[in-house]
Amino acid sequence: MQDNGFFDAEVARTYDRDHGGTDPAVIAQTAYVLAGLAGGGPVLEFAIGTGRIALPLMARGVVVKGIDVSRPMVAELRKKPGGKRVEVVVGDMTTTRMPGAFSLVYLVFNTIDNLIAQAAQVACFRNAAAHLAPGGRFVIETLLPRIQRLPHGEVAHAIAWSPGHWGTDVFDPVTQTYTSHHIRIRDGAVTRLSIPFRYVWPAELDLMAQLAGLVPEHRWQDWQRTTLTRHSDGHVSVWRKPLAQGDHTALLP
Repeated sequence: MQDNGFFDAEVARTYDRDHGGTDPAVIAQTAYVLAGLAGGGPVLEFAIGTGRIALPLMARGVVVKGIDVSRPMVAELRKKPGGKRVEVVVGDMTTTRMPGAFSLVYLVFNTIDNLIAQAAQVACFRNAAAHLAPGGRFVIETLLPRIQRLPHGEVAHAIAWSPGHWGTDVFDPVTQTYTSHHIRIRDGAVTRLSIPFRYVWPAELDLMAQLAGLVPEHRWQDWQRTTLTRHSDGHVSVWRKPLAQGDHTALLP
């Protein structure tokens, strides 16, 4: 994931408000579940960004380190209380290494889709596995592809509509990619942001995990650990690094 300029200083400044989600209850529940999955060990966040999740997780006594490709996003993290204490390496989460072994690596809020090539997504899984101690877990939170909502032959799906924000995802089912277009009006100024993504089905994520030597452990609809159904909009998936050779027990059905 190269720094392509999509997460520049302006996006970083408004990220928590406009993109990251700031519901305190959701953030608290996310940190609670991640802390439980970490089991008291050190944690690494891929795409740590502004520290939206890392800082609440640290407030629970968890040691959190991070990797992020965007210097402006990390600069926003540094401005927050406790942000200067977080060890962060600026780099690509598909290849950049953070010294040490971790009990948990996590990647939240659809960020796996920011890797717009399948090979990059596979490399992300392999990099996560390389950071994990035996028995450690890799967690991804992401949307289920909205393409299932499109009528046959249609390519665009509206994702936001309000007086100050219009958003549309435009899909290419052949390449399994989409571009998210956002137009915002604030204080009389109009801004436009378009970001490319690659959507991934849960079964494909499981295959990527297998290629990285990980086994599936949990899959939920949300951080409340609700059962995933065909009506779910997203999922939280957990894979585990085997404790020993031959330990390939999968707990998912």
